[in-house]
Amino acid sequence: MERTLSIIKPDAVRRNITGKVNTIIENSGLRIIAQKMIRMTQKQAEEFYAVHSSRPFFGELVEMMTAGRVVVQVLEGENAIEKYRDIMGATNPKDAKAGTIRAECALSIGENSVHGSDSKENAKREIAFFFAESILL
Repeated sequence: MERTLSIIKPDAVRRNITGKVNTIIENSGLRIIAQKMIRMTQKQAEEFYAVHSSRPFFGELVEMMTAGRVVVQVLEGENAIEKYRDIMGATNPKDAKAGTIRAECALSIGENSVHGSDSKENAKREIAFFFAESILL
């Protein structure tokens, strides 16, 4: 079993489609083992996305992630990281395969509805950023 972090971004929370996103996740065979709704501060967003701090979209990303509530989740399943990246779909929803979260829910490249960990190392770091280990036992 593997774990990965999922964030349902402010654009999806604002449109009240977290249930739709969760249905796609659960129908893929992944289990949601922890979930909470939060409002990220600017400091949290900057720290969480620090890996992108030198990229031109960093400021816009931080602004978007702090614009409203998000749902942070821990997903579990076999090959959870790869599986979740597949069901998220391409960053550009126009390029996302039908049935993926971004094809079904995203508004644009910037408002693409979800975030998912891209490696085992990042999944571990990202999960620990939002969830105490005692919650995940």
